[in-house]
Amino acid sequence: MLAGHFSTALVANQKFPKGSLLFFLIVSQFQDLLWFVFHYLGLEPTGPSDVFGATLVNMTVDMVYSHDLLPQLVWVLAVFLIGKFWFKSTAVGLIGAALIVGHFVLDFFSGHPHHFFGADTHAVGLGLYETNVYLAIAIEAVFTAVVLWYFFSSEKKQGIQRTTTNKMSIIGLFVFGVGFLLFIATTSFREWFGIPELNMPINTNVPTLIMTYVGMILFLNYFVPKFKKV
Repeated sequence: MLAGHFSTALVANQKFPKGSLLFFLIVSQFQDLLWFVFHYLGLEPTGPSDVFGATLVNMTVDMVYSHDLLPQLVWVLAVFLIGKFWFKSTAVGLIGAALIVGHFVLDFFSGHPHHFFGADTHAVGLGLYETNVYLAIAIEAVFTAVVLWYFFSSEKKQGIQRTTTNKMSIIGLFVFGVGFLLFIATTSFREWFGIPELNMPINTNVPTLIMTYVGMILFLNYFVPKFKKV
């Protein structure tokens, strides 16, 4: 799941403004950001390396340390302590921990296969990216739409008024997130556009994913706070 995780950060920041949107955005994608780190440490190697040949169904990675169930206990505690002491708020720490749990739960329904701890242990998740990728994307689209509806409805009740351009910018990013997954679900960019085999530094999968995540975080951190009260 991509867009769905980010949507939870908007609601967390709305309900607990003592934290910061940037903190909640990072925490909502904490496990995925760890995945990128562990990829470069050689602990969670990700394939294919060719970004133009990658799809959701042919992506290979065993997210044993970032996403399996047992390590979540460590990440939940770590994020709780960061939130509690950085913002001097137990509530922020608890909400940060809840986002970690939420990430795992959402991935259970829409994501890559996860396990208790290691590929040889019990599966914890439906693994729909492998077995029914379009159902996984549909679940994410519905979840994201519901959360965004709740977010904007709550703002309206609080007397917060956004410009149409600002609101459409935020919604547009989430549409991009879901649309991007749909676009590469089973068909790669190479198949869509007839891109030849390239041996270039830009033709790499994980760095492209990192730029996508960082770009979305910075985009939301810029546009979401731009509102005015009536």
